[in-house]
Amino acid sequence: MADPRPAPAEFAVFDGDLDADWTERYMKTSRLAVDTEAMGLIHGRDRLCLVQIADAEDRVSCVRIGLGQSEAPNLQRLMEAQAVEKVFHFARFDVAALASGLGLAVNPLFCTKGGSRLGRTYTPRHGLKDLVMELVGVELDKGAQSSDWGRVDELTDVQLAYAANDGRYLLPARERLETMLRREGRWDLALRCFQCIPVMSELDRLRFHQTFEH
Repeated sequence: MADPRPAPAEFAVFDGDLDADWTERYMKTSRLAVDTEAMGLIHGRDRLCLVQIADAEDRVSCVRIGLGQSEAPNLQRLMEAQAVEKVFHFARFDVAALASGLGLAVNPLFCTKGGSRLGRTYTPRHGLKDLVMELVGVELDKGAQSSDWGRVDELTDVQLAYAANDGRYLLPARERLETMLRREGRWDLALRCFQCIPVMSELDRLRFHQTFEH
């Protein structure tokens, strides 16, 4: 039975960048869940529109990225903070989107999709919805996934709720994946894989496809 979770403990929407207060709150945590929304899947063509962040206390923020915006100093400080682990689902895309849209070099990071592929070898289902349902017991509503994120000033409550929920459950999923990966003797391998993601993301942005294929 899915466990419908209430609204976040705190929720805020910002234009262009986090404010100083929320930045300082997040800087004091050991890890954060991060997600992004873009106009599509091709970096450089499809612009970054929204950055969602959640911490272990269920404080969720959505940062709307304006048309033509190329920097966000507070987000940069947070995403590049060595003391704060950033947890993504399919980090390869989000890291490339943040680099392409705002020039951010995210580090360190954890990818729940990569962790799932290494740990949950009993299933081919590694999408966020299946992962969260099994490990956290929450059924995500993905109805707003394919929608127009470019109208950042007019995002609906449904879109914002969808965006917030995509990040809220990454931290508990990450904890369960770590337990599984350690149990199966694959934790060190996972960490080494995550260190490769920024390079893979840069190759994606530069349109180097199948670089390691024969």
